[in-house]
Amino acid sequence: MREGIWVADSGQLTTYSITTMSLLEAIVLAVVQGLTEFLPISSTAHLRIVPALVGWSDPGAAFSAVIQIGTLAAVLTYFWRDVLRIISAMLADLGRGKLATTHDAQLGWMIAVGTLPIIACGLLFKDQIETTLRSLYVVSAALIALALLLAVVELVVRRRIAEGERGRDVGELTWRDAIVVGFAQAAALIPGTSRSGATIFGGLTCGLSREAAARYSFLLSIPSVFAAGLYQLIKARAELLASHDEVVNLVAALVVSAAVGYATIPWLLGFLRTHSTFVFIAYRLLLAGVLLALIATGRLAPTEGTDHLPDSPAVAAAALSR
Repeated sequence: MREGIWVADSGQLTTYSITTMSLLEAIVLAVVQGLTEFLPISSTAHLRIVPALVGWSDPGAAFSAVIQIGTLAAVLTYFWRDVLRIISAMLADLGRGKLATTHDAQLGWMIAVGTLPIIACGLLFKDQIETTLRSLYVVSAALIALALLLAVVELVVRRRIAEGERGRDVGELTWRDAIVVGFAQAAALIPGTSRSGATIFGGLTCGLSREAAARYSFLLSIPSVFAAGLYQLIKARAELLASHDEVVNLVAALVVSAAVGYATIPWLLGFLRTHSTFVFIAYRLLLAGVLLALIATGRLAPTEGTDHLPDSPAVAAAALSR
């Protein structure tokens, strides 16, 4: 347990405490992250729900964002050929003073454009994302909302298939698709939405095949997840790297989430090649129902396990002690 002192708005000194995460908690949450980051069921929701169910403290938005670097490593490892090809094409174009002259270069710029909405929204609403929006009521509502949207778009996809229309591949992506999927990704800043779920929904809405929507979702995640993880690591480094134990916990979480995430990627691509997302839709609705039932019966409080850091972070950080 770490304790600190911060200055309240009234000018009075107030003490607070932050529970230190154990290695077991870090590993369990890393497994949860690796399994749920790429599935359309919301890793953030599970990182909020699992601790609440077992009585652990909420790991916080910073830890949730930083361990995504582990799953980012999984994406870079699995798609390294695609990433290298895209970067090489973009650099070659820039060297000639041109933009998007090849498919790979164009795909790279589409990923860049598609990343802008989530960065802008993340900066504009970062305080709400890290506090108010982590309420279990918000998580439940987001789980249900995207489940319903996915159900609607899946019915549309079924009709298209019945009419003989095939879903488009990543190679047929348009600038309109990139913008639509980019704004869909921004909605994933709301805990419970699911970044992969939102981007797959956006891709299906644009007419991509399920597999292509998932593949583009993986590639689109690279800049945004890297930016969020790096930002939170720099911002919360005093908390995340406060001791040797916490450094070990974070490193273990990164390694475990990377390994589990790497195994999840090919499974999801293979699954969506021959199946719809209805199993994930049903899971989201079931999870939301269980969560709301636990809240209604008093088993869980809407904000249970949430670590509320002081309103004056600079003063709090300076006063932290063990």
